Amino acid sequence: MKEGSTEAPTRHPIEWQNPDFYDLDKLDAELRRVFDICHGCRRCFNLCDSFPRLFDLVDASPTGELDEVKSEDFAPVIEACTLCDMCFMTKCPYVPPHEFNLDFPHLMLRYRAAEAKHEGHYPFVPGQLGQTDRNGTLAAPVAPLANWGSARGNRLTRPVLEKLAGIDARVELPKFYGKTFTMRAKAQDRNGEAAPKDAPAKGRKAAFFATCFVNYNNPQVGEAARKVLAHNGVETIVAYPGCCGMPYLEQGNLAKVAGQAEKVSREMCELIDKGYDIITLTASCGLMFKFEWPLILPDNADVQKLAQATYDIDEYVVNIAKKEGLAPGLRPVEGGVTAHLACHARAQNMGPKSAEMMKLIPETKVDVVERCSGHGGTFGVMKGTFDLAMKVGKPAARSVAKTANKYVTSDCPLAGKHLAQEIETLDEAQVPKVQHPIEIMARAWGLIE
Repeated sequence: MKEGSTEAPTRHPIEWQNPDFYDLDKLDAELRRVFDICHGCRRCFNLCDSFPRLFDLVDASPTGELDEVKSEDFAPVIEACTLCDMCFMTKCPYVPPHEFNLDFPHLMLRYRAAEAKHEGHYPFVPGQLGQTDRNGTLAAPVAPLANWGSARGNRLTRPVLEKLAGIDARVELPKFYGKTFTMRAKAQDRNGEAAPKDAPAKGRKAAFFATCFVNYNNPQVGEAARKVLAHNGVETIVAYPGCCGMPYLEQGNLAKVAGQAEKVSREMCELIDKGYDIITLTASCGLMFKFEWPLILPDNADVQKLAQATYDIDEYVVNIAKKEGLAPGLRPVEGGVTAHLACHARAQNMGPKSAEMMKLIPETKVDVVERCSGHGGTFGVMKGTFDLAMKVGKPAARSVAKTANKYVTSDCPLAGKHLAQEIETLDEAQVPKVQHPIEIMARAWGLIE
């Protein structure tokens, strides 16, 4: 056995259908095994608050060892994990194939799943927030009213929302749109706006998985992506069978994630059979398609097929640049861009594709920030964890502010929004305009203002 693994990390399937997965005694034994190894290593001390909380627990015990820490004191350690996967991907020397076989994020996931099973329910408010398709469908017809009620400066509604639902009154919440991305795509198709140009990638076909966030909360990203690919000759369509299930994964609701995976992969595979590449527009959905779903349903042929056919939008544009070359006419983006590499993009193990893509734009300053934004889905929304989310994201916000660029991009729209709110709290810092990387590319080609 080697002291630390120098091989590429591998992940085992999640045994969520095995009764032992939910056995509290066996879970506690595994928590203690892993926590003891983490305590002896401490390489991950600065990634998130889970590890400082664990180390403080151990250091404060009578013996300074884990054996004197009570199991009921583990809960704050699990609470602070956002499932960003950075400890597994970038720090831990003991991940598989090492004999110690550590997978800290999936152990936190197991804890949440087991806790919910034994309590008989999942957390109520995160569960309601996780029903993104229902929420988006209900909000779209009354988008102006919904946005008024959720606005951060609304002193009438936000205190009530905080008191009743536990959603911190200080957090900037996503806006809703009356016309979703899928609606706009149908109009574009009718008007011929998405027709591919005579360009280097002519002949490629790609299907956008709209993602719940882009569909309901940020349709401009989808429109920019379609324009960029059409400009480069790619025929595109838009599909959205339903949410990828990441909000349910955060809660440990693996059965719900599996249900979404079966439904969505079945429909997306019909498009793959017709010759379409599958493109995701947010990093979390790409991570679910490529990595999490295959570990939750390792024997599902549709899930495995979809994983092999899926590209992140930045990854896809870089692939075109390398294989066919990009359409001419890219112009410099004035003011510079800071590329925040979202944790769920980094966890896809594809390299810094957003930065690589934007560096194709001539005479444009592109800086890179790799620190976690701290948002973590509902983690950055709830009153109990909002301050911690701000604390975790502060180093990334400072790094973005130091670049003094006009734009900041992130493949995770929530991370970009959270960073902007972080930068607001810094003295004399100019808050950059938050964009998706594909919007920067569309701007460079003059496809959007």
